[in-house]
Amino acid sequence: MRTDLGELAAFVAVAEAGGFRDGARTSGLSASGLSEAVRRLETRLGVRLLNRTTRSVVPTEAGLRLLERLKPALGEVAAAVDVVNGFRDRPAGTLKLNVPVSAARLVLPRIVPPFLAAYPDIRLEVIADDSFVDVLAAGCDAGIRYDERLEQDMVAVPIGPREQRFATAAAPAYLDRHGRPEHPRDLLDHACIGGRFASGAMPAWEFERAGEIVRVEPTGPLVVRVGAATELAIDAAIVGVGLLNLFEDWLQPHFDSGALEPVLEPWWQRFSGPFLYYPGRRYLPAPLRAFVDFIAPRPGRRGDLAANHPPTSPGTPLRNVS
Repeated sequence: MRTDLGELAAFVAVAEAGGFRDGARTSGLSASGLSEAVRRLETRLGVRLLNRTTRSVVPTEAGLRLLERLKPALGEVAAAVDVVNGFRDRPAGTLKLNVPVSAARLVLPRIVPPFLAAYPDIRLEVIADDSFVDVLAAGCDAGIRYDERLEQDMVAVPIGPREQRFATAAAPAYLDRHGRPEHPRDLLDHACIGGRFASGAMPAWEFERAGEIVRVEPTGPLVVRVGAATELAIDAAIVGVGLLNLFEDWLQPHFDSGALEPVLEPWWQRFSGPFLYYPGRRYLPAPLRAFVDFIAPRPGRRGDLAANHPPTSPGTPLRNVS
């Protein structure tokens, strides 16, 4: 049976978008063109792939099975075709990254401008999302995560600072009124600004000193969505609502200005920096290959792109301990 890749791609676009109009927007094709392509494919296969109503378009059971097999196959086809991109003078195309809000704030600002200047034909799309997502299912080429949240069987390349700390802080006026904690357990007597992930989990504040680890469940008058409402938490801490626990780099400007005061600094816990991770395909899309090469450490490079840390060996599966 003859296979038409255009028809298969049309089916995937419509099935993933949940409709012909939305599929047209994401694929750049017309809704009528997608509809005709899917009709031809169903006729050729002799089976209905999509159930269509006036309100929705949903894959049938046969359509779901086909979609499961097609998505990775079409991804490999696109990657294979993209190989010729390497013969261009300059790589071109779209690079789509899924990153946590902290990486969008602390890691990418020093990388993105020089990268786009070096590769003007590449369009970079960044999705800031603190949820645990499958980057491929989300339609992304790569993601940034910390080692404990990396997915298995992915290639990881260090990006950004190789060591970071969580810092605890409060407004000087708050500390003048309520006292300055000398041990993490003292936080139980203070108002703490908590954070909640999209999953509903509220991470404990963890401290470490001389081999002793102390975990504190923060309580206080304010809880914010991790990532999305971080700036609200910082603003609240500055006006004296309570103590805050966040990336040191994020809080450093407020330490420098005096708006916030470091608390329990000898107990601040260190952790390894983030990684760029992506599927271990034989052929990487040219925009992703250019980005991977760009963040690789090189002698004499200014800035902290990969922080002079050698990349993880390509193809090395990563342990998932999340």
